[in-house]
Amino acid sequence: MYLGGWRVAIVAELPYGGTCALRGCDPKKILRRGAEIIDSARLMRGKGIDDEGLSINWADLMKHKHGFTDPVPQNMEDDLSHNGVETLHGTATFTAPNMLEIDGTSHEANHFMIATGARPKLIDVPGAEHMIDSTDFLNLDELPARVLFIGGGFISFEFAHIAARAGSNPVIVDRGARPLKGFDPDLVELLVIRSADVGIDLHRETAVTSIEPTGTSYRVTVEGSDTAIIETDLIVHGAGRIPELSRLGLDAADVAYGDKGVHVAGHLQSTTNPCVYAAGDAADSPGMALTPVAVFEGKVAASNMLKNTTVIPDYDGVPTAVFTIPELARVGLLEDDARASGIDLDVRYRDTSGWYSNYRIGETTAAVKILVDSSNDTIVGAHMFGPEYGELINFCALAINLGLTTRQLKSMTAAYPTVTSDLGSML
Repeated sequence: MYLGGWRVAIVAELPYGGTCALRGCDPKKILRRGAEIIDSARLMRGKGIDDEGLSINWADLMKHKHGFTDPVPQNMEDDLSHNGVETLHGTATFTAPNMLEIDGTSHEANHFMIATGARPKLIDVPGAEHMIDSTDFLNLDELPARVLFIGGGFISFEFAHIAARAGSNPVIVDRGARPLKGFDPDLVELLVIRSADVGIDLHRETAVTSIEPTGTSYRVTVEGSDTAIIETDLIVHGAGRIPELSRLGLDAADVAYGDKGVHVAGHLQSTTNPCVYAAGDAADSPGMALTPVAVFEGKVAASNMLKNTTVIPDYDGVPTAVFTIPELARVGLLEDDARASGIDLDVRYRDTSGWYSNYRIGETTAAVKILVDSSNDTIVGAHMFGPEYGELINFCALAINLGLTTRQLKSMTAAYPTVTSDLGSML
């Protein structure tokens, strides 16, 4: 197809659809729905709901997930083809600054966009080959009774919350003193407490030193304050990801790169090869490793290619959430960063666990922390832990992007009773 007079093609090693639709955000949240139902019923135990015997049928839940993911690749290719984009399959490797090879066939182009995503980083311990990654977890035929997650980030916490409600006994082993370092530490501690309440065992400042198979199970040796052996049936890699650049042959294309991705200027063009742009996890850019960030980086990079411009993406006001139960969300600055910047900071912390919206559903753990610049009454950071707060955080993101004051937000009349109607009181 000629977009702006250009012929366009896409090449992928894996089925079309990408991580989010096939191996990440979307299927994960479908599985989370089953966990939500279990948790919601348990919260209402003794309040009118008898949850005895209620359980997740893992096979049926997984079938429900496949009902969404399985049609994605063909639907996406059909849509691309309908719009004139040529869809290619195979491993792409650069052979020159303006040429690459796909499974033995050479292709020349004036411009290239690298958006190859990320892969699990190497964990160099004996027995590491026995671990599965997040993709494997999302395709498990059955969930074992004991699951150990390595790493204290999004993957481990989100999957552990699903596994706990599905009847498994999850353990998280984290090298750091505080998990989920990109989120407000006070709210993270509330999440840790809530996680423990549902049976998630968190080991902080602990590292896996070896994995040994024992029949159908594993003996995992960990070292921290004490050396211990953890018996488990499944080990999931949740200890971070790195850009997937390993098969691209970037040196042949004179494309500079590092551990964080392709070296790009602010407008996402390679610093060493003007034919090449990069976006998402593949780019060493200031953006967070989030699907929405990858999407708007891709749009900006494509526009810069077509128009020969140097527009820089706007990363302000991008919200993110850990979809535990309940979820933990954030937008803008962390409290320590806001204080270090010299902002005249007003920290508005509210324990919302007893508020009507949480009482109604039986939730006993929820809080928010809104960071306000007192000099102009604008939000510089918002942090939320509670049911539906992954939606509510978007209002704070909008306020940051548009420069709305807290007074203006409070003046909004929300439908009542909704969680959004709590926002004025949070401010």
